[in-house]
Amino acid sequence: MSSKVSIILPTFNRSSTLVGAINSVITQSHKDLELIVVDDGSTEDIEKVVRSIADDRIRYIRRELNGGAAAARNTGLKYAKGDYVAFQDSDDIWLPGKLEKQLALLCSLPAHFGAVTGAKIIYGRDSSFNYGPTRIALAPPPDGRLCPDEGQLERLLTENRISVQNTLFRHNCMPTLEWFDPCARANEDWEFAIRLVQHTTVYEDIEPVVLGFVSADSISANGRKPIIGRLRILRKNRAILTTRRRLRSLIMLDVVRYFYVVGKRRSAIKFLVAVIGDYPPHIRFVCWALAKKFRNWFLTPS
Repeated sequence: MSSKVSIILPTFNRSSTLVGAINSVITQSHKDLELIVVDDGSTEDIEKVVRSIADDRIRYIRRELNGGAAAARNTGLKYAKGDYVAFQDSDDIWLPGKLEKQLALLCSLPAHFGAVTGAKIIYGRDSSFNYGPTRIALAPPPDGRLCPDEGQLERLLTENRISVQNTLFRHNCMPTLEWFDPCARANEDWEFAIRLVQHTTVYEDIEPVVLGFVSADSISANGRKPIIGRLRILRKNRAILTTRRRLRSLIMLDVVRYFYVVGKRRSAIKFLVAVIGDYPPHIRFVCWALAKKFRNWFLTPS
């Protein structure tokens, strides 16, 4: 059986970090690979950067219009020839031996396992999502490991344990090559993970396989885009969430918190009503918020 791995690397105007990301792939101990760099409509000369690296395993594909990471990954999947698929980000570094270790693990598992995933060491934030250059975190946290024999769908509806650049997939783990929702500009890996475990089983290993860096333009540091991603999850998974109302209410609680923080109180109330309708015990969050508000009134000097 072939052990060729297709690695898809989408990039948009990150020429300063791209070489490091590429080198961490092509220097892997597993050599049977192709690296598909998808230029997502960059205004920088990404092709020149890619062509400067002398390795015939690298392919350059350009999208004329920027469509976001999800659309760029889908483009890369159309060109992938390997029996296994992996993803790299243009500002991350793969740790040595990532492919070899994950390929050996995936091949040792029964055929119903379509993916193995690991952890990422993140520089630039801590485990409580406080950002700063001296902060560091391991994501996802190892104490919440996804187990093969648990209800993986129910678990992933409220917590994403799968970051795609931490993961190695069988090419046939999904029924189509449109793996990602091109309308999602954030949390597209989470929405994909929810659909993935409806077709296959994921094995999570807690060993780190990637170094990640939170930069000024990172999606993870943008509060609005992740909430849009959660709204896409609610919309795209409406059918399965209809019978899992408590889980749906937990996703909507994040939306309530966001709208409340940014001052969109009407939207916050609208979603809060839906939260309580789905799962009445969540009324305690309303009581907590009101108690906090009244406490602040009493403690504020007149």
